[in-house]
Amino acid sequence: MVRLNKSYLAVLLVQAIYAGMFLLSKAAFNGGMNNFVFIFYRQAAATVFLIPLSTFIEWKTAPPLPFSTFCKIFMLSLFGITLSLDLYGIALIYTSATLAAATTNCLPVITFFLAVLLGMETLKLRTIPGVAKLVGILICTGGVAALAFYNGPQFKIACHLHIFDLHNSHEVEGHAQNSGKTWIKGCFLMLTSNTCWGLWLVLQARVLKSYPSKLLFTTLQCFMSSVQSFCIAIVLVRDPHEWVLGWNLRLLAVAYCGIVVTGVSFYLQAWVVEKKGPVFLAMSTPLTLIFTMLSSVFLLCEIINLGRILGGLLLVGGLYSVLWGKSKEQKVLEERSCLPTQAEKLSSSDNQLKLAIVAPPSPLFV
Repeated sequence: MVRLNKSYLAVLLVQAIYAGMFLLSKAAFNGGMNNFVFIFYRQAAATVFLIPLSTFIEWKTAPPLPFSTFCKIFMLSLFGITLSLDLYGIALIYTSATLAAATTNCLPVITFFLAVLLGMETLKLRTIPGVAKLVGILICTGGVAALAFYNGPQFKIACHLHIFDLHNSHEVEGHAQNSGKTWIKGCFLMLTSNTCWGLWLVLQARVLKSYPSKLLFTTLQCFMSSVQSFCIAIVLVRDPHEWVLGWNLRLLAVAYCGIVVTGVSFYLQAWVVEKKGPVFLAMSTPLTLIFTMLSSVFLLCEIINLGRILGGLLLVGGLYSVLWGKSKEQKVLEERSCLPTQAEKLSSSDNQLKLAIVAPPSPLFV
């Protein structure tokens, strides 16, 4: 009973951490921080945090790193982390923290769809689980469409806290809310960011076979992403004042996203997966949307409308439909197998982890 309570507390903390990630990122952007500079600083903070850990834990047991594997890790970092995060940052400026939290619910669906296209997953339409997964994909598509194209009545609660003291938050948010084209562009960029992230989840499984040191693998990706993000930022951001952090919200957002999300949430997610399985963690993902929506209303003074609520509910419904179909198929496979070995169980758990965990299955997302 104690373990069960600890597991629930752990997933609540994980989702609260990611809600804070969306809020602080949005607040920093609203406060005038350049998103390209933010991505570089965040990845650099994550690298500095991970290098001592990976060196101490896995350096002696790490396998050799062939040049071909190095190139694969570089490309994974470029598309799955650097470009994904840069697109996410731009999309967050155009939209809201609530939308960012809502779209993470479609990540398992996107990942599963990409895995099917790459031949790493199967979709059996003659079975109930297969139909459930297809229905989940369609429901998520409807949710994305609702978020992008439908507004509906607005729900605004009186906001008097102004906890982040942002001088232009209402101006930026009002621009994003009032411009239909800007909002649609932001939704498209957010979906593209999640697609890059899903592709990273699928392809990293193959790279990990040739380089199984997960912590060093993560550190290498963070380091490469830091270099890539710096190159992009230094080309696009020439004003030296844009690079100044200071003791303010910008430094808090960078430190939080680079250290707390990278370190604390990664450890908690690994612990939950070990104790309760990856599906248990994935099922808790909609809590991030709830935490973010409530916090955005009271802390960022965001305006929530019916379209955002309906779109979020559809994304959550699609997520659960895909996860239900995936879990049913897994049970059938386990029943058909005769006393699988411990190695097979671990392999099955790793596969579920790559395709089921949502925000984030790794410490690298924002």
